[in-house]
Amino acid sequence: MLVTLREILKLAEAEKCAVGAFNTPSLTSMRAVIDAAQELKKPVIIMHAQVHEEMGLCKMDEIAPVMLLMAERATVPVCVHLDHGEDLEYVSKGLKLGFTSVMYDGSALDTALNTANTRIVVSLAAKCGASVEAEIGSLGARESGEGGSSESLYTDPEQASEFVRETGIDALACAFGTAHGLYLKKPKLDFDRLETINKLVDVPLVMHGGSGVSHDDYRAVISRGVKKINYYTYMAKAGGEAAAALKDKTFFHDMETAAYEAMKQDVKTAIGIFSCGAQSTKQNV
Repeated sequence: MLVTLREILKLAEAEKCAVGAFNTPSLTSMRAVIDAAQELKKPVIIMHAQVHEEMGLCKMDEIAPVMLLMAERATVPVCVHLDHGEDLEYVSKGLKLGFTSVMYDGSALDTALNTANTRIVVSLAAKCGASVEAEIGSLGARESGEGGSSESLYTDPEQASEFVRETGIDALACAFGTAHGLYLKKPKLDFDRLETINKLVDVPLVMHGGSGVSHDDYRAVISRGVKKINYYTYMAKAGGEAAAALKDKTFFHDMETAAYEAMKQDVKTAIGIFSCGAQSTKQNV
């Protein structure tokens, strides 16, 4: 069933957990994510990022109708989310195509312009009944894991509070030590900063760069207000490794099937961890 980000985050708040948000730049990855969520009977968020087009994966107007169809047919709540829309025209196009949630990423801009643009996005989304996520602070590298700095520009809590008040967004992505792409070393998460931000804002928080974080750290951030965790890199890696392991088979459909199964299992593991929320770290997942 197709829902908005606002609706799905209410479910996360009620269950004291986080909802997994997975980039799905192909039908195979989309099926893997939704099938995993349906098997676990958990809500899920599927996402298309603007950078996917630059990577030559798919165009938004090609993938959006498929995402919406798959969400409507699902037996669990599914939010169709535009991830890291970097310009107003692109975000506006996403809303017109039917995305029930959009993320405007103006984190590379100065705060005043980021705020002004985000307010425009909130106004556009309201006309479509869609939700809005936005970012203050920066995760360094772009969504693809390439470019930019290797260090996060940590979100200032007071600045985050003012940003949320002035924009009226539904969810806030903040930087507290995570980064996009593969981690070359264990991330050092600033839990105190995250806890302060959570106390100062009245909307759910979003964790980007969620792949590769420890189970204990997931639970720690969920207990500090994170209700949406973006996850893609390790899912894609699992699919790629499964396909590459078929050395004696050269048919694409064999590789695609292997990738689907591997991604589905990886997603099921991630959803299981996120669904345990802030419960004791002694619980097995």
